[in-house]
Amino acid sequence: MSEPKKERVLQQEEILLKPMNGMFMLILNILLTIGGLVAFVMGIIFAARYGGGSGVTLIIIGSLYSFLIGPILFAGLKVLKPNEAMVFTLFGKYYGVIKGEGFYFVNPFVTAVRPEVFTTSAATGQATSAQKAAAVTVSDVGSVSLGTQASPKISLKAMTLNNDNQKINDQLGNPVIIGIVVVWRIVNTTKAVFNVDNYKEFLSIQCDSALRNIVRLYPYDSAGTDGEKSLQGSSLEISERLKEEIQAKVNIAGLEIIEAKITHLAYSQEIAAAMLQRQQASAIIDAKRLIVEGAVGMVEMALTRLSENDIVHLDEERKAAMVSNLLVVLCGSKDAQPVVNSGSLY
Repeated sequence: MSEPKKERVLQQEEILLKPMNGMFMLILNILLTIGGLVAFVMGIIFAARYGGGSGVTLIIIGSLYSFLIGPILFAGLKVLKPNEAMVFTLFGKYYGVIKGEGFYFVNPFVTAVRPEVFTTSAATGQATSAQKAAAVTVSDVGSVSLGTQASPKISLKAMTLNNDNQKINDQLGNPVIIGIVVVWRIVNTTKAVFNVDNYKEFLSIQCDSALRNIVRLYPYDSAGTDGEKSLQGSSLEISERLKEEIQAKVNIAGLEIIEAKITHLAYSQEIAAAMLQRQQASAIIDAKRLIVEGAVGMVEMALTRLSENDIVHLDEERKAAMVSNLLVVLCGSKDAQPVVNSGSLY
């Protein structure tokens, strides 16, 4: 019987409240409180002069409103700035949410939920600078225990999450250092508050998990293979796939992933030098291939022009020697030092 109830809590949607105008209730409550004080004083005067029940009735009514009901009603006044929301519970049960800027009056007995929104470092467990400013308790195992020091107001603005650079093995098993930035916002405050303990910490963990799942599917670079997708060459596609992966994981928390981008990508330090040499060797090979292809074309053109213009007649042995000399000149890494023959050609 407990499973269906749990499922309903996880699928709970927002209940948008329609609160009364706060300014109207503020003025009305002030006037009624002043009226209660006047009734209280008048009741004392009537009781002292004339006695009877009328003076006692005024005293009871005036004192109840001025000293009990009026102060309680003031607790129902709430102020929200643009892109802010507050989630309320009534005696432990979900009551509803108000959104948008304004001055509102809600049931004074409701309680605004204070979500735990500060995150900790996944590697060290140390609190962030914002967390240090709040009242937190750090246990001996490095975890952070948060009280109810957070503001009950929930921001609906688009926010960014910069995860620390991580060492992850790519598709080929090479360790790479990669970091991402995620732009997100809350679209369902009820799920963000009740379905997860700390929605920012939850988002950070899910980003780490999604990043590892995606990086393992691609090599760092295509290594000269045409059409192969890689972390370095297919950043747009990988960012879109990373966004979809994170979104699927954080739907339960009522979060929307607007954008996910790779901000840092490099080989790990222990293999960076070897990979740099591989890249240099690959670049040298590609350059030499282009030089040789160009040199062969130039030699072929030279022989063809000499033959067509009937400039000189060369047998096969001398053609081979000429081709060899031209390739040395064209493909050499240094300038050639020619030897001039002052005698006859043969």
